[in-house]
Amino acid sequence: MDRSQQTKPKLGLTWRVIALSSLLLLGMTTVFTMVSRDNLLRQFDDSRNVQLKRQTRVIRQALSQSMDSLRQIAALNASLTPDLGNALKQADQTIIADSFNNKWPTLQLEAGIDELMVLDGSGQPLAQWGASQAGHDLPITEWGKKVIASDVPFKTLRCFANCRQYVLAPILVDGQSHGAILISRSLADVTRQAREVSGSDIALLITGQYAQEQLDITRSVSAWHGKLATLTNQKETLPLIHQAAYISSLEELQDQSIRLKHDNKHIEISAVLLKSGSTRSANGHFLLMSDISSQIDAINRNTGTILTTGLIGWLAAEAMLLAILWKPMSRVRRLASVLPALAEGGFARTRQMIPRPKRRLSDEIDLLDATALDLTSQLETLEAEVSSRGELLNARLVELARERDFIESLLDTAHVLILTQDDQGRISLVNQYCQDIFHQPYEVILGQRFEALFHSVGDPHLDEHNHQAEERILRGPHDQERTIVWYHAPLSESRNRVMHTISVGIDITERKAAESRLAWLASRDSLTNLYNRRAFKEKIATALTNNYTGVVLFTDLDQFKDVNELSGHPAGDRLLQLVAQSIEETIGDKGTVARLGGDEFAILLEHADEADAIQVAHELEQRLDSTTLLLPNGRCHRASMSIGIACFPLHGHTPDELMANADVAMYKAKESSLKRWHILSTLDEAKNELHQRVYWIERIREALQHDAFELMAQPISSLADREIKHYELLLRMRCENGELIAPWQFIPIAERSGQIIQIDRWVLSKSLMILNQVQDRGITLSVNLSGNTLHDQELNHFLESQLVTSGANPHQLILEVTETSAVTDFSTARQVLQGMRDLGCKTALDDFGVGFSSFHYLSKLPVDYIKIDGSFIQSIKEDGNSRVIVKAISDIAHGLGKHAIAEFVDDEETIELLTRYGIEYGQGFHIGKPASADSTFFTTIMK
Repeated sequence: MDRSQQTKPKLGLTWRVIALSSLLLLGMTTVFTMVSRDNLLRQFDDSRNVQLKRQTRVIRQALSQSMDSLRQIAALNASLTPDLGNALKQADQTIIADSFNNKWPTLQLEAGIDELMVLDGSGQPLAQWGASQAGHDLPITEWGKKVIASDVPFKTLRCFANCRQYVLAPILVDGQSHGAILISRSLADVTRQAREVSGSDIALLITGQYAQEQLDITRSVSAWHGKLATLTNQKETLPLIHQAAYISSLEELQDQSIRLKHDNKHIEISAVLLKSGSTRSANGHFLLMSDISSQIDAINRNTGTILTTGLIGWLAAEAMLLAILWKPMSRVRRLASVLPALAEGGFARTRQMIPRPKRRLSDEIDLLDATALDLTSQLETLEAEVSSRGELLNARLVELARERDFIESLLDTAHVLILTQDDQGRISLVNQYCQDIFHQPYEVILGQRFEALFHSVGDPHLDEHNHQAEERILRGPHDQERTIVWYHAPLSESRNRVMHTISVGIDITERKAAESRLAWLASRDSLTNLYNRRAFKEKIATALTNNYTGVVLFTDLDQFKDVNELSGHPAGDRLLQLVAQSIEETIGDKGTVARLGGDEFAILLEHADEADAIQVAHELEQRLDSTTLLLPNGRCHRASMSIGIACFPLHGHTPDELMANADVAMYKAKESSLKRWHILSTLDEAKNELHQRVYWIERIREALQHDAFELMAQPISSLADREIKHYELLLRMRCENGELIAPWQFIPIAERSGQIIQIDRWVLSKSLMILNQVQDRGITLSVNLSGNTLHDQELNHFLESQLVTSGANPHQLILEVTETSAVTDFSTARQVLQGMRDLGCKTALDDFGVGFSSFHYLSKLPVDYIKIDGSFIQSIKEDGNSRVIVKAISDIAHGLGKHAIAEFVDDEETIELLTRYGIEYGQGFHIGKPASADSTFFTTIMK
């Protein structure tokens, strides 16, 4: 830092410590004072609550004692008055009046009685002394009847204009009640006693209907709907009561007292409810008003004392702290003044201003001084070292610049599209090859969004984190389209938002064109350009799946063998081309035409019936009659054919079954001398199919029960060294006479009846038992699974249990599925195959290459081996297209990290071609014919 930017602190560390400690101590003093005041107030509240409860008990006890004394007075007057009983019997009011006239003054003066009444036996008043309570509505007659009937005194408290206690005592004559005496008095004595006990001003508040009607302006309390019957020190207490009524309801005041400040005095007001004997009468409340000013003043004085003591302690502590810190902080200030010079390289000045500590009892500041001196020496050494390393760094920067130039040159010369994207998907860097492909300069491409550069997305599933590829279509000049496959990866080590993702693109336009050509060749016959057998069967399968109706016409050229023998194969090929052209022109868009092989053609007519098929057959006959091959030597060959017709679904529910029945019909047409076409008999076909199906279902069931299947082993050789460590297990059914039945005779029936799953499980179980015996020799076994078994949800569970039971090594087991079954239900096939691989097994795709649409799925199927369909291998020596397909399959297999196996290897010349194309393994009669697995592996084990 520049010294010009360093200024002296406005507040030194010493004063900061003083300020902070002062704030802390003042805060603690304030908190302690507040806590102490709260404790005093809480103690005072607790004592007041105890005192109020005691006053309430005393008031209630005084009420009870007053009632008891009133009851005793009534009982004495009822029993000790002479001639009262006889006067009641005779209802002589004169005698009754004479009996109490002398007593009445005494009762008024000494007992405070306000009212005396004598009731006859029916409860009716006979005589009365004193005044009744104003506004009363008392059921005296009912009370009298109740007392006379029960011989038990009755007492109650009723409040109207005032509150009075009432007692009725029975007058007994000869043990029977002949009347009752009623006396009542006010609560004057109770009020006086309550004031003496509490030492407070007291008021008697009466609420009720009468109190509201007879409101006295001077003593009314409208907020509480009542009036004050009794009030001490009215001049001072009446305003307090009105203020309390404004603040709190009467019910709340009964539960919790309130405190008011009036004329610099603190007054506490509480209420005690007087329980009345009837809910219809008014209620009375004693209001107690206590002066608590002295207690509150004492609490305030104590609080002030605590606060003053805390402030004095704070001043003393700060003074002591200042005295302690002054000298050490002056040494710290000296050190602080030296450090800026040290930061600027003033090493000599630092050593001059900081003395080396020499005291015996060193403190922390001495340690800082020593450390500053050591730091001075180290910084001086470091400065020299930094200067030296700076020169080395400059040299390294020059070297890195040369490396950068090399990498930029490499990026621009590489024939790969390389670009980087920022975190918003905008392009931030492109290489020269990328500019050439886009036909745009660097400045135009820069800043564009990645998606904006392309016409469409070939594969929309992109997962940057898994580095999966995506295909995008780039449209160049003259609407020329190029396919680019992109690989994206995040630059995880960089935090630069501009260089967020790196994308590498490869131009696969030519490869895509080759794949399209191969896919077309895979479904077409190379000689006639018609559909081949595989594609035709797929067309039939699609029609059957969609529940269409239609017909299949199976044709075969008559005496075609003579053409090849007389004029040679080129002439035969030319005739086949003419026939294919004639058939295609005849059918047009009404159906699908295919060459099945040799001189066999087939036609699929959807939504057609027998009449339509017969019409087409006649048209073909007429067209072929004019189809002639004229050779240069003058020889002429005419084309004719026999046609077999089968209707679906009447004559078959699968492509193989339907074509087989059409083939039967075609041979019947050849046998016929009347016409060249034949429609399969519906009745004969139905009976024959039912008979065959029932027969084979029973044969399969018996074979499963009696273990009548047998496994054959055919070797698969490594073409490089001819070593055999790999065998494919093939299934056969054993007849009672010992002959073996080929699987094509019973497998289609098993697939339709659902027995194929049991057969596959039998094959898996037996194969794993064999593998357990030969796996130590390094032998690997391949087992075929049907397409139906891929839908067996328990397949992987069954396989796992069999692996455990048999003890076989799953890494030496290869499970094969056909290309058709895998592509037909791709999602299920991928899931099942992955489950097998998770168990440790290897997988293979059988009969690969005929359906080249599977190239799209091959990279996504979890298979380890690809078995090339034998039709390509058999014709590889003569057919150039077959060689192209086999070479393409080999290249794709190697590119995807998979092994290729060629089927139907029948001679040494074929092996040489396959080796040249990079095929690793071969299988066929030239390498080894299928033989019994038991004898094959027994011989291997013995060797």
